[in-house]
Amino acid sequence: MAKENSVPRFRVRELWLIIALTLGNSVGSSFAADEIQFNTDVLDIKDRDNYDLSLFSRAGYIMPGTYTLMVKINQQSLPEELPILFSAPVDDPKGSEPCLAPRLIAGLGLRESYLEKLSWNATNTAQQCLDLSTLEGWVIRPDLSTATLNLSVPQAYLEYNFKDWDPPARWDSGVSGVLFDYNTNATLTRRKSQSQEYRVSGNGTTGANLGAWRLRADWQLQMQHQTGTIESQRQLDWSRYYAYRTIPKLLARLTVGEGYLNSDIFDSFRFTGVSLNTEDQMLPPNLRGYAPEITGVANTNAIVTVRQQGRVLYQTQVAPGPFRIQDLSDTVNGQLDIEIEEQDGTIRKSVMNTSSIPYLTRPGLLRYKMTVGRPSNWQHHVNGPLFATGEFSWGVSNGWSLYGGGVGGSDYNALAVGIGRDLMSFGALSFDITQSHAQLPYGDTLTGGSYRLSYSKRFDDYDSQVTFAGYRFSERNFMSMSDYLDAREYGGRGRSSKEMYTISFNQQLVDLGVGLFLNYSHQGYWDTSTNDRYSLSLSTGFDIGRFKNLNLSLTGYRNQYNNTNDDGVYLSLSMPWGLSSTVSYSGSLSNGSQSNQVNYSERLDNADSYQVGVGNTRSGASVNGYYSHMGTLAQVNANASHQAGNYSSAGISLQGGLTATSEGAALHRISTMGGTRIMADTAGVAGVPIRGYGAGATTNAFGKVVIPDVNNYYRNSISVDLQNLGDNVEVTGGSIKQATLTEGAIGYRRFEIIVGEKAMAIIRLADGSAPPFGATVLTDKKMEAGVVGDDGTVYLSGIQPNGEMLVSWAGKEQCRLTFPAVLSPQILQSLLLPCR
Repeated sequence: MAKENSVPRFRVRELWLIIALTLGNSVGSSFAADEIQFNTDVLDIKDRDNYDLSLFSRAGYIMPGTYTLMVKINQQSLPEELPILFSAPVDDPKGSEPCLAPRLIAGLGLRESYLEKLSWNATNTAQQCLDLSTLEGWVIRPDLSTATLNLSVPQAYLEYNFKDWDPPARWDSGVSGVLFDYNTNATLTRRKSQSQEYRVSGNGTTGANLGAWRLRADWQLQMQHQTGTIESQRQLDWSRYYAYRTIPKLLARLTVGEGYLNSDIFDSFRFTGVSLNTEDQMLPPNLRGYAPEITGVANTNAIVTVRQQGRVLYQTQVAPGPFRIQDLSDTVNGQLDIEIEEQDGTIRKSVMNTSSIPYLTRPGLLRYKMTVGRPSNWQHHVNGPLFATGEFSWGVSNGWSLYGGGVGGSDYNALAVGIGRDLMSFGALSFDITQSHAQLPYGDTLTGGSYRLSYSKRFDDYDSQVTFAGYRFSERNFMSMSDYLDAREYGGRGRSSKEMYTISFNQQLVDLGVGLFLNYSHQGYWDTSTNDRYSLSLSTGFDIGRFKNLNLSLTGYRNQYNNTNDDGVYLSLSMPWGLSSTVSYSGSLSNGSQSNQVNYSERLDNADSYQVGVGNTRSGASVNGYYSHMGTLAQVNANASHQAGNYSSAGISLQGGLTATSEGAALHRISTMGGTRIMADTAGVAGVPIRGYGAGATTNAFGKVVIPDVNNYYRNSISVDLQNLGDNVEVTGGSIKQATLTEGAIGYRRFEIIVGEKAMAIIRLADGSAPPFGATVLTDKKMEAGVVGDDGTVYLSGIQPNGEMLVSWAGKEQCRLTFPAVLSPQILQSLLLPCR
């Protein structure tokens, strides 16, 4: 709700409401009507010859001119307000109709076949407008009292719509600008030997947006120094340069430059070239794909890093206990290297091979991915022959899908074909075969096959889900493109994959209030040791007397990597303490090392939380703390820990960015590097609270704020937080803005904000008379500040010392107001303003 004023305010919308009530039901859906003679006796006006009601002289009539209106199609608002021209039709000078311009029609999401049938004409201002006589079945109803143009369009004329998702016609590529996103971690550790280690690491993305194009460069930083040593490590790498853009008509993304092959069939490898891929993100949310999930257990405040072929995909600091990473990009696939670095310097590594659920496509839909280029390395040099890849998935019928693809080059070729079947109540199944042929540099020719079987099933009746996502068996002479490139680079063949399978199982025992999660993955090789990952988790919630909502979980795991085992058990018990606090106990046993920890955590508000804990390990007693702040300028995480007789450590991480456009610039927090964002502009007013997703943010000194991490191709909303708006600040337009943005876009939305004092005033013209009843008072930024009432009285907002406003009636500016240099309460109580 808008903030209430202490003095009632008479505004244009309220005036329209009076007129609407006066007319009763006489206003229909047409745009032309006979003139209405108003009985001005119902208006308490001292000078009945001095009023300006020309806007209301005809029922349903809107005076010629351009009005900024919110457009609604079938009760659904378009993302932004549009200027709508109203004019009289050629055959009806007393009528009134809106001009539906090409920009408006383009955003409605009409079917292509229907658009071709529409005809256009030109008004007396030569602006192209839609011929309204051709709109069979349409209903058009403007409503100035709510500043809305309502369109009712038969559903058969529209493209597919989904709740909170817009068709491609409404996608917004945003504004041009530059960005710099970063994620930095700094730690200082002092060990028992009195040596100190300083470490700074970071990664991020910098780039620019030019229309629909996104230019990007990824970077990563590593700095490390230990006292008592001479050498220090400092390294900054620009790991990738690339550009991409959305092609809405194809529901695809075009990428140029360096990248990693995005494939559901073949292994990923680095290349330089061009790719064109259909994107799941462009589909409605319920049709999109999935991203791999990474789980694990941290014994201390740890840094978790996920890499693929040496490139940092994800890095974050986590508190002690189990963690779950669910926000990786859905384009990630293949082998991931996972590293958990504890604060005592212990590093645990594991490998995960990700694969998708059965490759099924909806009936009649064709999905494809095409790439042409040359393999490249970290030094941005090509190191392999020209290649081309292509793959597809075709929904043959309801339940059957055919998919396949190929990789072609001078010395390496591979061909794959597969079939998927929705078995309905029996789950979903897919099977594919890949055959490779490789001519190695040292003369050998290897030909082999690889076979993959995938299965997924959710048992709703038993509240469980099983995923056997895949069994892949590869013959000894089968080579992926990555294997071939390694052999070409290093002169010999590396590890030869034999089999890989992953099984996950979820079970909810509702009657017992117990949840069970089991995960097992196996990676076998022809010529080296196997890697296995086991994980079993049990969780339950219960009450004990007056202690309610207790949660108990038990996790056991084994990571077998390069003939070494990392075994552990983790137990946790948590209990709510008050409205926003939690007390918990955790105990772990890992490779013979036992630890116990008691924690107290509290969420202070939507932006701040902290955790403190004490415990003991085999090395001695310990104490640690963790603080998180979701700020406007950055997300800040700070931690500190001390273990008696061993080490003391402190760390901080900053995650944020800088976005600059022609409209302004702002520092902000971020989580998806180079991702989509919205810049909100509050007309130069600082300190305005804006709500988006997660914690709110506040405009900077220039009236700008960036709301990060908005969804691609999804209707996003940002709004002014009216509950926390200052008493001298008022929103004159809509307090909610929407945007459906393409990937990587910088959206821009402006809020009409007035800041200043509020007071009742009397306006006098040069001859001592008053402006006509209904005249409007506008700020220097053309925002409405008040509407003149009887005898020149007006309630004004946004009064500034030495400020100016203009008074308008009869469709044009008539005179200006100038305010005193000092606005004391006494002056504001009796404000007489000459209008010159």
